[in-house]
Amino acid sequence: MSSPIPTGIKLRKASRTLELEYADGTRFSLPAEFLRVHSPSAEVQGHGQPILQTGKQNVALVGLEPAGNYALKLVFDDGHDSGLYSWDYLYRLGQDQDRLWQEYLDRLRRAGASRDPDVSVVRILP
Repeated sequence: MSSPIPTGIKLRKASRTLELEYADGTRFSLPAEFLRVHSPSAEVQGHGQPILQTGKQNVALVGLEPAGNYALKLVFDDGHDSGLYSWDYLYRLGQDQDRLWQEYLDRLRRAGASRDPDVSVVRILP
């Protein structure tokens, strides 16, 4: 069974969030950074091995476009616009937001990387 289609979609530029509302009352508020680092694009997902996105803390959504009746194309201010976020994928992101975000933060920590685009981390090996 596929996930529900949003009945309301709002891009909140000031708060850098995408708000999704569903007929059953479910609501998700997804931050631009979260959406950017979880883009379904090949650039982010790689070929079976996701590519860790760093320095995206200040990224903003600047636009969105419907992609047929099944997805949204999100446009970010860093130029990324190649991911098509299907209704199923957006719903899963909303449902699993806390877990996915923590996994992302853990991956950054393990890689010695940062969300901040103005920070470069250098690891000294013993």
